Amino acid sequence: MELKQMRQKSADELKAHLVDLQKEQFALRMQKATGQLAKTHDARRVRREIARVNMLLGAAGNKK
Repeated sequence: MELKQMRQKSADELKAHLVDLQKEQFALRMQKATGQLAKTHDARRVRREIARVNMLLGAAGNKK
């Protein structure tokens, strides 16, 4: 998901998306551990997207 699309979401939607990303990250880690991870770049993509969501949630919390 692009940053522009993420900025349009509410904090609750971002939190739900963050939970989905964390589940996906866990699944990718398990695939890596068992040697079944074919697309190694997906782990990096998910990690960066989690960072983007956390950044937006932090920025949303600072607005008054």
